[in-house]
Amino acid sequence: MTQNASLESALQRIAATQDATPDAMADLIAAIRPRRADDGEYAVNILRSLAFLLSQRPEFRRGLRDYLMRLIGTRRQLHLYTDTGILSNEGVWSAFRRRLGEKLLPGEYRDGYLKDVFGQVFARKDDYLWVSAVPDTVWLEVWQAMQFGEGQHERDARNTRLELLEAAQVLSYRISAIGLEPELVRNHPAIEQFESPFLTQNVALRDYLERYKACLVDPALAHEDDSHVRILLGQCEEIIGKLRKTAAQEGVSVSLTYLMVRLQQHLARLRLVLDLLAPEQAQQLPERAVRFFKVLVEADNRKTSLRDLFATNTDLLALQITEHAGRTGEHYIASNRSEWKAMAKSAMGAGLIVGFMALLKILTAKLKLAPLIEAFAFSMNYSLGFMLVHVLHFTIATKQPAMTAARIAATIEQHGVGGKDRLDALVDLIEAVARTQFVAILGNVGVAIPTAFAIALAVKYGLGEVWVTPEKALHLLHELDPIRSLALPHAAIAGCCLFLSGLISGYYDNMAVYNRIPERLLQLRWPRRLFGFPRWQRICTYIENNLGALAGNFFFGIMLGSMGTVGFLLGLPLDIRHITFSSAYLAYAAVALDFQLGWQLWAMSIIGIALIGFTNLAVSFSLALFVALRSRRIRFVDGSTLVLKLLQRFLRSPQRFFIAPKDAPVIAAAQPTQAG
Repeated sequence: MTQNASLESALQRIAATQDATPDAMADLIAAIRPRRADDGEYAVNILRSLAFLLSQRPEFRRGLRDYLMRLIGTRRQLHLYTDTGILSNEGVWSAFRRRLGEKLLPGEYRDGYLKDVFGQVFARKDDYLWVSAVPDTVWLEVWQAMQFGEGQHERDARNTRLELLEAAQVLSYRISAIGLEPELVRNHPAIEQFESPFLTQNVALRDYLERYKACLVDPALAHEDDSHVRILLGQCEEIIGKLRKTAAQEGVSVSLTYLMVRLQQHLARLRLVLDLLAPEQAQQLPERAVRFFKVLVEADNRKTSLRDLFATNTDLLALQITEHAGRTGEHYIASNRSEWKAMAKSAMGAGLIVGFMALLKILTAKLKLAPLIEAFAFSMNYSLGFMLVHVLHFTIATKQPAMTAARIAATIEQHGVGGKDRLDALVDLIEAVARTQFVAILGNVGVAIPTAFAIALAVKYGLGEVWVTPEKALHLLHELDPIRSLALPHAAIAGCCLFLSGLISGYYDNMAVYNRIPERLLQLRWPRRLFGFPRWQRICTYIENNLGALAGNFFFGIMLGSMGTVGFLLGLPLDIRHITFSSAYLAYAAVALDFQLGWQLWAMSIIGIALIGFTNLAVSFSLALFVALRSRRIRFVDGSTLVLKLLQRFLRSPQRFFIAPKDAPVIAAAQPTQAG
């Protein structure tokens, strides 16, 4: 059947029907709907065909117009305007459960509500794609072709205006209620100190609506505009902007973000409703109605989207997590020679500790503990060891990418994209990150291997004991083989764990600030009596500055220590490989075998360690950079130019990527992002 034939068939059915069921309208939309949702050109052509048919066939025009008035006028419109596309007062996790339930089992259809009828007509979840792709001018052609002036629809128009008036009142009451939420007041105390626009907008809107209703009764009365209401709504939006900006210093939670998203949605919807009510802008009513129509279609199509729910309610939290990680990342970037040397010393200290941690891991494995007990023992070895590294101000090299990626993303956002000077600043930062990473890995591996050698030789020749058997040594060497073992996939898993530990660090830093953890700890009486107030105050300050790092290291150790056991329980080949531990294992294995390793085995093990390290860094950095860029809602489009500049810089001064020059400029810290 051709396009016009399908349209004529649907229009004939509409003209013939005398009821107000949505089936006939659903058939018309099905005739308009393109096969591919993104085929906007098809939709434009068929809508123009519809407009032509309506303009040429009065019976079609009259039938569709009367049918639409019956369809809309016989149903409750309020919920379509106030609920569709707006988060309810239930919390993000309750909303998640409800949306998941509606995906599995659709909600009840109630024919008396226009909201449900609207969902029946635009039943495809991707209808909003073609509806939005059609220009407003084309939709207006269809509107004009229906020639509403021909019919007697004043009563229907009046009922719709009354529904819009009620919708405006409901939205205003909800805005007032959300504006009084304790969490919102806690994060913006000025709401209590001054007259809250969340309350005054309701008073102003109520007065405006009363005058509007009076004008509907007596058309001779002069209409007043809604400018005062809009000013107050603007003040409400300013408070939301201030809340987002102060989140960088005060922290944020999912519940606070949920409240702000609900507020923004209600404010935006109230503005749309006021646009439709404004009598002084009557000539613009069709254009505004089309925009509102597109908003409603997309909102209804996406009402069960879990991705949208989390994207809108975790963006600010994700931004603050990566911001905290980025500020931590500044400590992992050596700008000049002195900082570069300090990083080398810090990494060497961590290599010393890892040498002992690797031995404890080997000895724990010899105990043949029950799987869960063994996982706990491995986890505590990793967790406490990594936390000790942090407390002593040492550095694990592979912790850097997850932190420095957020710092690079902040620099991209600060400097924007494009422009020679802006890219040069980014090249300087990446160069500093590269040489810092290089010296950190060198420090870790360069000390972990001698430490492991020293311990193994001391045990073997000093104590006359064998802690690493030849069989265990061969197993350790096999795990370093990048070809005949799963070393690289396991290194990628470790990279994912590194990335997650960076997110955990940022999350706990944000939590400490948002929940005022140090201030609340300082109020405890028994620690003040036990340690004394000055010492307890220093402990609280340390917790404030280091809670995220300690939590990240602790959970990183849990992930590393339990991954093998999780794989065992699930029957999957899950495990981790970490460059620093792998280098220590090579040393222990070499001593256990009296250094009787062929050059091929030496070469393969060293190559395996290098590839494990590269995989650790590449996976963690890529994931962290991706999340950091997404949390800032930025897209870097100058990647090829940046790579070319990096290559030119490397060919001109390769040593700068490994050794910090004495006269290197200090890399300026990126300013904290003001979320908006």
